Amino acid sequence: MHEPTPRTSRFVVAGSAAAIVLIGGGGFLLGRSTAPSPPPTIASPPPLPIAEKSVVPEAPAARILSRSDIIAIANAAADASSSGSQLSESASAAEGSRFEVDLPFGCDGPAVEDSREAFQWRYDAKSSSLRVSVVPAVFEASEWLGEPSSDVGNAMPTATRGEALEGFWIARPWSSRGTCESGGSTAIPLGIDAVTLPGQTLGLAEIFTEEGSRSARRGGKPYESVRRMDATDLKIDQGLRVRLSGRIARFPNGSTVRCRQPAGKDQRPVCIVAVSFDDVAIENPSTKETIATWPSAGRT
Repeated sequence: MHEPTPRTSRFVVAGSAAAIVLIGGGGFLLGRSTAPSPPPTIASPPPLPIAEKSVVPEAPAARILSRSDIIAIANAAADASSSGSQLSESASAAEGSRFEVDLPFGCDGPAVEDSREAFQWRYDAKSSSLRVSVVPAVFEASEWLGEPSSDVGNAMPTATRGEALEGFWIARPWSSRGTCESGGSTAIPLGIDAVTLPGQTLGLAEIFTEEGSRSARRGGKPYESVRRMDATDLKIDQGLRVRLSGRIARFPNGSTVRCRQPAGKDQRPVCIVAVSFDDVAIENPSTKETIATWPSAGRT
């Protein structure tokens, strides 16, 4: 038996290593050939674009007509009446619009006892109470709902005439201010005739028909409020005001305003705006306090 020499040992080791490499490589190739093929790579579709939310602009809130707007409507109607033209489209389009009108009163202080002023307030020291009274106007239906002479609009059929008009005159319709005027009263020089103030020329009136509810009519009944308070709590340095709120309505002939010139063409037209009242409130502009509110009995 031959003893292995270093040379033969190296051959044996090298051969063993070569055999291992061949066997391992063959196994790797065999395994690779028999392994299942990986699934084909599917390209992902591109991401869908995200639609941006369209911003829908909010509808502007309907503007509430103020005292100055009502005066402008009446002035347009007065111009149309005196010139014999049709009422402007803007004035006619006011139907259905909401309004808030302030009527200041008591600017010169409290009324004397037994005063016959339509709008008044006074403090009763005996009962320690603030008393306020506001008498609405009752318009002559035959003058405003009858056959027009120099009115804006056409004649109204008898079958659709209202039976009553109630509302308020707007004092000082040449001023858009809903607060008391600053400054004292105008002095009248002595030795001349007294100055005669002109009659009311602008009013707001609600029309009551025979078919409508009578519960909303006041028939001239005043809005009255009595509130207990100490004299030290009485803060009325800017008078009081009546706040009227509601919607512009129309006369039976379809017009929102009617104007008359009973004294002839040289008289400033007297105009009435048809309305539907929602609330009548009495406020104190000095304290921003609402003294009393009367919701319309005919409001739905």
